[in-house]
Amino acid sequence: MTLIFKIVPRLLWQEAVNAGVFAGAPVDLADGFIHFSTADQVRETAGKHFAAQSDLLLAAFDATSFGDRLKWEPSRGGALFPHLYDQLDPASVVWVKDLPLAADGGHVFPDLER
Repeated sequence: MTLIFKIVPRLLWQEAVNAGVFAGAPVDLADGFIHFSTADQVRETAGKHFAAQSDLLLAAFDATSFGDRLKWEPSRGGALFPHLYDQLDPASVVWVKDLPLAADGGHVFPDLER
């Protein structure tokens, strides 16, 4: 299993769970796909796009479960990022964990392997 990660505000994720569908955050809707990061990319994503934001969750998904709806496309520095060209079922999540802030304003990441 290849895990990919989505950083999402807690309220937005809870709304998706209640609705049974996650269409994406505002940036995803604007870009036409749901942004994900790999384990090697997610810390930089948090620092760049979610700096000092609290009440976030980190959701892990099995990249292979999305089939050809998931495209690996160049982004920051030419690195390939996973982009989902579809909505997703929140029940397809492998796990969801809190992404708390540390005293220095950075995020404290859980073990990304489990």
